Amino acid sequence: MTAGDGDRPGSPGQPVSQEDLDAVSAQLGRPVRAVRAVAHRCSCAQPDVLQTEPQLPDGTPFPTLYYLTCPRATSAIGTLEADGVMREMADRLAADPELAGAYRAAHEAYLAEREQLGHVEHIAGISAGGMPDRVKCLHVLVAHSLAAGPGVNPLGDEALGILAERGITPGSAWGGTPGGCVPGTP
Repeated sequence: MTAGDGDRPGSPGQPVSQEDLDAVSAQLGRPVRAVRAVAHRCSCAQPDVLQTEPQLPDGTPFPTLYYLTCPRATSAIGTLEADGVMREMADRLAADPELAGAYRAAHEAYLAEREQLGHVEHIAGISAGGMPDRVKCLHVLVAHSLAAGPGVNPLGDEALGILAERGITPGSAWGGTPGGCVPGTP
């Protein structure tokens, strides 16, 4: 897998190195927890999506299978949320049965992938980001799209398309200087 390519559905992601863990800890401003794999990298070769375990080390259930870590990406997606994109998506989700069906399929794929890592009763049937009926967090939906590849999560794909129209993509280091997404790097 090359930098910037997302894993394809069903693939386990890339092994996590200590360098990856250090980079993501710097991105988040805290130590990472329950990391299973790097699910996607931006063009600067740094992780921007992690695959996490369904339970934290202390046993706390953790439903977020794909966790977006790049501060540039999270900022750009936060701007979409502030611009009302989630509300527009939610309105279309309620009115468009085809979109609702594709979004439900994304939810089912998310659950199946997480279940492969281990069953956690407290989160069985619960995905993330509002799936399958709401649009609650674009960060999760975009992370899912980046990890699974195009065509799996329609609203994550749509958010990535809106960002691309604004010139913000993983291939452009999320609209910044390559490598600068990790604090303390050029």
